[in-house]
Amino acid sequence: GVGIHPHLHPTPNTPFWGVILMAGLQGVGKTTTVGKLAKYLREEKKKKVLTVSADVYRPAAIAQLQTVAGQVGADFFPSSANDKPVDIALAALDFAKKHYHDVLLVDTAGRLGIDEAMMTEIAALHAALNPIETLFVVDAMLGQDAINTAKAFNDALPLTGVVLTKLDGDSRGGAALSVRHITGKPIKFAGVSEKLDGLEAFDPTRMANRILGMGDILALVEEARKGVDIKSAQDLAHKIKGGGKFDLNDFKAQLGQMKKMGGMSSLMDKLPAQFQQAAGSANMDQADKQVRRMCGIIDSMTPMERAKPELIKATRKRRIALGAGVPVQEVNRMLSQFDQMQAMMKKLKGGGMMKMMRSMKGMMPGL
Repeated sequence: GVGIHPHLHPTPNTPFWGVILMAGLQGVGKTTTVGKLAKYLREEKKKKVLTVSADVYRPAAIAQLQTVAGQVGADFFPSSANDKPVDIALAALDFAKKHYHDVLLVDTAGRLGIDEAMMTEIAALHAALNPIETLFVVDAMLGQDAINTAKAFNDALPLTGVVLTKLDGDSRGGAALSVRHITGKPIKFAGVSEKLDGLEAFDPTRMANRILGMGDILALVEEARKGVDIKSAQDLAHKIKGGGKFDLNDFKAQLGQMKKMGGMSSLMDKLPAQFQQAAGSANMDQADKQVRRMCGIIDSMTPMERAKPELIKATRKRRIALGAGVPVQEVNRMLSQFDQMQAMMKKLKGGGMMKMMRSMKGMMPGL
């Protein structure tokens, strides 16, 4: 009866998995995060998800959740501004259990600042729902404010984890360390783009790399694995883990996938700081053009040169530049970018944060 069209057939044997309660200030991306999490649970964990909004103060928030749920194929339980948040949530929970949903995701009201009424309301929701997860959603760009709100929510609620949003912005996510420290709770997810698939399970090593300006090469490899050519990304991972060298064939394969993956701007965000600065002012069409030229340079090499880039000295560089129709400096630039990528791949293989930190001291004087 309430206009929900379950997307998955009922499976009476699966018990209800639990409620996930989302908390946080207004404007941090809570509702979008509910949509992203619903998509993640449906696609990665194969769960049947029901979403509901207990934000009775902003009718637009309820409508937004309905839209987002529709976009990710999750079910939506309607609510209205005349209902009480706890009543809405309990009715949705009852519906979820009766219709064989695995998970109920509850979006809650945010305010522009912390106030007592808000904290009392979310504590009441928590008491009524007994959620398996209570996630605090916080904007990675907030800095000190993020720390203050984390403290207030942590005092009011037994949080189980944190979701950092807007990591695609200028912030490097230093707030992540502070929020983790204040709450003592793990950061479980990171929102890395506005798109509904822009939610990643949080990885502390990657965050350390990002904060230290090393970029996020792992995420590049992972996006390639997810988005384009799974086999070649897996082959590359096996090769590097097995002690193989990242060569120009691999580099070209990565460049080729860049063209197909989420546009250059989303990729630039994951590259090391020195690349990002170089890319800062350049527009992304220019960057795409450069990727094509780099592929052209690699194409004008012999198979032996691609497999063993150390063979490429002055004479070979002149021949390659001529074949690709570019100046020799451009060949040099491409090879130096390749060297940096190769060095990074070596670090990934060797693992070990301390090793990485030591090698970075050389790159970053005064650390």
